Amino acid sequence: MGPQALSDAELVAILLGTGNKSETALDVAKKLIHWGEANYGPGLGFLQEASKQELMAVSGIGIAKAAKLKACAEIHRRLQQPGPYMTPRIEITCGRDVYELLKADMEQLDREQVRVLMLNVRNHLIHREVISVGSLDTSIVHPREIFKNCIKRSAAAVILAHNHPSGDAAPSDDDIRMTKRIIEAGKIVGITVLDHVIIGRGQYVSLRESFAGWFTW
Repeated sequence: MGPQALSDAELVAILLGTGNKSETALDVAKKLIHWGEANYGPGLGFLQEASKQELMAVSGIGIAKAAKLKACAEIHRRLQQPGPYMTPRIEITCGRDVYELLKADMEQLDREQVRVLMLNVRNHLIHREVISVGSLDTSIVHPREIFKNCIKRSAAAVILAHNHPSGDAAPSDDDIRMTKRIIEAGKIVGITVLDHVIIGRGQYVSLRESFAGWFTW
């Protein structure tokens, strides 16, 4: 059922791997968590706060296991910090959010460019990428190009965005047809298409706001 179904003790036991002569890994994990809660309060925060030497004072935790636990805590810390390969946590709730996020990059482009924003189940941005760069007045996008990396990154939902080099954000017939096709393809692969935002100069159009019946938010 996935790691989210495990208790704190079970997760720690997996990291420990083994117990000792008289205790299983789960027994040691429970004892460690009890010690952590007594000294640092509820939860697993003690893994970050306690020193390696403090962890080793718990019976069954040697230097290798303490180092593994501290490495896991450090990975967690780094995941909370935006880095060169990470996107800061951004929540997207409407077409305006998309426009504000992309307008600086896309308003002045002289070629049509299609981008996809990948979101998790809480509508937090997890990745964005350019899908297509067209000629001055056309761009062709296939559903395969939209969803192949979304599937790899376990995206729960996507938002499409593209610019109109003319500056007029009004959707064309091709924009509408493409959006319908992508929505249907998303239903097949289990990824929700939340919106398609067209960016002009100083303006935008959200197809979700224009055609609300097409989308699920």
